Amino acid sequence: MGPNGEQVGIVRIEDALRLAQEADLDLVEVAPMARPPVAKLMDFGKFKYESAMKERESRRNQAHTVIKEMKLRPKIDPHDYDTKKGHVVRFLNAGDKVKITIMFRGREQSRPELGYRLLQRLAEDVQELGFVESSPKQDGRNMIMVLGPHKKKTEAMAEAREAKARRAQGAAGSDVDLDADLPDGLDDGLDDGALAAPSEQPAAATAGAGEPTQ
Repeated sequence: MGPNGEQVGIVRIEDALRLAQEADLDLVEVAPMARPPVAKLMDFGKFKYESAMKERESRRNQAHTVIKEMKLRPKIDPHDYDTKKGHVVRFLNAGDKVKITIMFRGREQSRPELGYRLLQRLAEDVQELGFVESSPKQDGRNMIMVLGPHKKKTEAMAEAREAKARRAQGAAGSDVDLDADLPDGLDDGLDDGALAAPSEQPAAATAGAGEPTQ
């Protein structure tokens, strides 16, 4: 296999090594279990670096993927529903997935449609922020649905930082107009746009001031 993925065909090892040397590349075995083994001409150092970067990015994305959980009862009262929905909205706004669990007890287990309708209602209420990533399904005594955010975690964090910066800027106070006209009399003694310092009192009256001169 050539450096750009093109098929070279079956060649002897000596010829493959010669091709690698002529192209200033490495001969790397990529499928040792194949018959015959498959090798590729590549810059092995660059390949290792790119592989490490991809693995690091993959770990970073996994670390940022957070699944929150919200538990509801099928006969939840309106106030509790609004409170729970508020938490779901906050999680989705933060870029997190939300696992919604409907808990059935006693005779409620014979009414799974109650849980299904509740999950549908919640999904519709937050459809502008998230989507149904995993449809409602029964899991023992519970019914589970997973909501995913429309925006990624990184986008949500960036928006949060911008909002925080705007709040901090607003708290710093209003701007000062340096071009405003000064009231009459206050512009006397200005030098190059700077306010003149108050004149100091004379250092001392002439010795014997007020006394008759000789």
